Amino acid sequence: MQSKVSSIQKPEALALKRFEWRNYIVYFAFVGVLIYFSISLSDDGFLTSGNLLNIVRQTATISLMALAMTFVISTGEIDLSVGSIAALSSLVGALSIQAGYGIIGGLIGGVGTGLVVGLINGLLVTKVAIPSFLVTLGTMGAVKGAAMWVTDTAPVPIVDANFNFIFGSGDIGPVPVLLIWTLVFTVIAHILIRKTSFGRQVLATGGNEAAARFSGVKTMKIKMMVFLATGFMAGLAGLLYAGRMNAGRFSFGEGDELSVIAAVILGGTSLFGGVGTIIGTLVGSLMIGTINNGLIIMGLDVSQQMIIKGIIIILAVAFGKKAMKR
Repeated sequence: MQSKVSSIQKPEALALKRFEWRNYIVYFAFVGVLIYFSISLSDDGFLTSGNLLNIVRQTATISLMALAMTFVISTGEIDLSVGSIAALSSLVGALSIQAGYGIIGGLIGGVGTGLVVGLINGLLVTKVAIPSFLVTLGTMGAVKGAAMWVTDTAPVPIVDANFNFIFGSGDIGPVPVLLIWTLVFTVIAHILIRKTSFGRQVLATGGNEAAARFSGVKTMKIKMMVFLATGFMAGLAGLLYAGRMNAGRFSFGEGDELSVIAAVILGGTSLFGGVGTIIGTLVGSLMIGTINNGLIIMGLDVSQQMIIKGIIIILAVAFGKKAMKR
C-alpha cells in the first residue's frame, strides 16, 4: 500500500519540481544576459557602477508600469494604453507646475490624468463588455492624440528643482531616487498579490472567472481596480519621465507598452491569467533594460532594439503557452 501511495505521489512531486524550475528561468536568463554583456562589452564600461545605475534609471518607469500590468494580465486582461497615459500625464503635470500649482498640483494633475484614463478603460471593459485589447488600443490612440494636441507637440519645461529631484533626477547619496520609487512600489505590489485577499481575488479572476464569480469574488470590481492601478502607475511614470528629463513631452512612453508586456511575461506571469509574480516582473524589466543598454553600447539603433524586443515577447509567450499545456 505504501509503495502504491509513493508511486502515485512521485509524478506529482516531479511536476512540482518542474514547475518551480520554470519559475526561475527569468533569473537564469538575466544572469546570462549580464555575463554575456560583461564579457562582450568589457572594454566599453558596461559593468561600471555609473552604467549599472543608468540601467536602473532607464528602467524605472517601465518597472513601475509593469508592476501594475502584472495585476491586469493576471486577471486575463491587457492594457495597451500605458505609454500614452505616461506621455499625457507628463504634460499635464508639467503644465500644472508651470501654472503655479507646485509639486502637489503637478502630482495631482499627472496621477489624476492616469486615473481618469484608467477609469474609462475599466468602465468600457466591465460595463460595456468590450475586450480590453480593443478598448486600450483605442484609448492608446486617443490619449496619444490628446498629448500631441494639448501643447501642439511642444515640450513643457519644468524649472522646479525640487520636483525634478523628487521625481527623477535626484540622488540620495549614491542611490538614485528612481531606484527608491521602484523598490517601494515593488514591495507594495508583492505584498498585495501574495499576502492579501485582493491579490488572491486577482489570481482567481484570471484563473477561472466563472468559478471565481460563483465563489463570491466580484470579478468586475477586481478588473476595474486593476485598470485604475495601471492608470495610476502610468500617470506616476509620466511624472518620473518629466522629472528625469526636466520637461513634459508627448513622445514619452512611446513604445513602452511593448517593453512593459515583455517584462511581465518574461517574469513568469501568464498571459492567459491566473498566475502573477511581482519579483519576476521586476527582474524581467531589468533584463529588458539591460538588453537595451547593451545593444545601445554595441551601436544598434532604436529600430533594431524594437525588433529584438518583439522577438523576446514572441518567445516568452510561446514559452508560457507551452508551460500551460504541460
